[in-house]
Amino acid sequence: MTEEKVILVNEDDQQIGLMPKLEAHEKALLHRAFSVFILNDKNELMLQQRAQHKYHSPLLWTNTCCSHQREGESNIQAGTRRLFEEMGFTAELKELFHFIYKAPFDNGLTEHELDHVMIGYYNDEPKINNDEVESWKWMAIEDVKNDMEQKPEIYTVWFKIIFDEFYHFLEDHKL
Repeated sequence: MTEEKVILVNEDDQQIGLMPKLEAHEKALLHRAFSVFILNDKNELMLQQRAQHKYHSPLLWTNTCCSHQREGESNIQAGTRRLFEEMGFTAELKELFHFIYKAPFDNGLTEHELDHVMIGYYNDEPKINNDEVESWKWMAIEDVKNDMEQKPEIYTVWFKIIFDEFYHFLEDHKL
């Protein structure tokens, strides 16, 4: 299996190259990524707990799924693909916004991403991929916000950043 490559981009989201994922995270180079937020009819957010064997952030809670686009793949195609790979279902996704963030990890790697944030709706249980996901749960958005303030150590570094952007987007926009 070949190592997955990420799409290096400039601040205008224009592709400037490709690089193996681990190398991009070691060098903290800006690359394209996406984050999917799945809500149900009760306006609860589906969270996933990362698998125990992940090389960074194992067993931490995060948004429904996130990853990196492949070359030639649209943001929506990438989000749909990864949602199915990790959580075992598909949902119609809509891109809300994008922003740049940088988040260092304790292991020396750094996420430096131009992140495309997407939303979708689903009401059933996922069929999680145990290679990627340890567990999952629905949580009210306000409860996520409060829990993150009380127990930030149980959430991924990037989710804390992305959730804040997502929360403020929801305050400013009616979906």
